[in-house]
Amino acid sequence: MSQVSVVIGASGGIGQAVVTQLSDQGESVYALSRAGTALSVWGDNVETQALDSNDEAAIAAFIQSLKDKGEVVRLAICTIGMLHDDNASPAISPEKKLEDLDTAQLTAYFSVNTILPALWLKHLVGVVDKEQATVVCLSARVGSISDNRLGGWYGYRASKAALNMLLKTAAIEYNRRTKTTTLVSYHPGTVDTGLSQPFQANVKPEKLFEPEFTAKQLLTHIKELDLKDSPHFIDWDGKPVSW
Repeated sequence: MSQVSVVIGASGGIGQAVVTQLSDQGESVYALSRAGTALSVWGDNVETQALDSNDEAAIAAFIQSLKDKGEVVRLAICTIGMLHDDNASPAISPEKKLEDLDTAQLTAYFSVNTILPALWLKHLVGVVDKEQATVVCLSARVGSISDNRLGGWYGYRASKAALNMLLKTAAIEYNRRTKTTTLVSYHPGTVDTGLSQPFQANVKPEKLFEPEFTAKQLLTHIKELDLKDSPHFIDWDGKPVSW
């Protein structure tokens, strides 16, 4: 069995940074995204594939391909997420008040932020390394129920809170079935990517991170997590976030 890492959403800012750093470390990496675009900085140890996570059959086929090649997943990082979508009709942006709640927008938030990562949790359980594995989903501090003091952003908050619950629930089953897989919900901070760009005006310069920084923090901190305490909800500084 050979070990591989899988980065889902590899065309995004954080996804690209994670793939680059794993490649530099000599890891065998599958970089998955709808575009399937490779970067010139990625080495021969990175295989890019076009894969739309909305297509569960495509996820299942990818997982089966790993099994067919005798590969197991040492690390999987799902960076898929949506905060706003200017191309949607009507455009999607975080709600400021109850009157802004909209069925289509709420559906979109849950589809991207909750359901797509859940499908990966479903299929990865059959191919994670039985010796030691880590599965990470990018969440957000605003998805913490106990830490919500400002309100607003209903759909984004709720979809990330639901993702956190899925991780907590899946960790119980992963523990029964694989014994050695650590599940992680990761708050990357406010990162200078397209996801946060419209909301950066009030962010202090020292709190606006480059993708390379938050990717490095993630890859550093997951090595320090204790399996027996899985799942973990941590921020970019490695500190626990309340569920």
